[in-house]
Amino acid sequence: MRNILVLAAILLLAAAAFGQTHPSLPATFRATTIHGPEGADIFVRSGGNGPVVVLVHGYAENSDSWGPLAADLMKDHRVVVPDLRGIGHSSKPETGYDKKTQAKDIRAVVTTLGYDRTSVVAHDIGNMVAYAYAAMYPDKVERLVVMDAPIPGIDPWGEILQSPGVWHFNFHGPDAERLVAGRERIYFDRIWNDFTGDPGKPDEATRNFFTATYAQPGGMRAGFAQFTAFSQDAKDNKIFEQTKLTMPVLAVGGEKSFGALQAVIMRHVATNVQEAVVKGSGHWLMEERPAETVALIRSFLEAASQKSAQ
Repeated sequence: MRNILVLAAILLLAAAAFGQTHPSLPATFRATTIHGPEGADIFVRSGGNGPVVVLVHGYAENSDSWGPLAADLMKDHRVVVPDLRGIGHSSKPETGYDKKTQAKDIRAVVTTLGYDRTSVVAHDIGNMVAYAYAAMYPDKVERLVVMDAPIPGIDPWGEILQSPGVWHFNFHGPDAERLVAGRERIYFDRIWNDFTGDPGKPDEATRNFFTATYAQPGGMRAGFAQFTAFSQDAKDNKIFEQTKLTMPVLAVGGEKSFGALQAVIMRHVATNVQEAVVKGSGHWLMEERPAETVALIRSFLEAASQKSAQ
């Protein structure tokens, strides 16, 4: 046991020496759990003062992935950061992973905390939840930021599904759970490596941290359920697409990932879309190019404040 403790201490010191610490939200953020009406308990942290902005994380990550953005926005915003159902410290129900239901989870978080109209920033699968949220509650979304992910059912969804790179969209079910049990890091390494623009990102500390999040009992089942729901999400989004979003939308793509395609996707479903491409970045924008990504989002959100002041 003593040798194990010594080894753990050495690993921690080594990580610190190389500047590797896992992402985390500001320590001043207060945590609570919202018992939502759709059968999930959503863990959420919030902090700062000002206009409310909700940050919705993606797959292979949790809410801590927003650490750099939350630390910046809390200076003049109220920042609300939930774990999606089934991920992180939120509960892991058997059902409810379609993005319409998860949008209701987010709405329960917003209203239970005493807020109503907010901006929403999302990445990866978070985009899909955020789009459903904006489509279901369009008058409750001031501004919407989506980053580097497709929307099921929205062009070019059919082409994206033909790419070998999205093998993980169809890797789920009991056998997949058995295959990755105890090997979660191997599975996630494949996803992180396939979609990064920098082989060193996410770094080791971040990878270990997020892997541990999904290795919790039921974590991989719940994670896979995000993908199992895509066929239902596509049907729902085809209906949502009939009414275009009118709030300002910022579509951000990593240069080595979705790039300008993110804006192409969003112009199918929204009428006021701004395009931004983060140079040199792959899919993991907050890990690969945090400063540039934070600056883009801050500039977009500040435009709302400037408009209100006029």
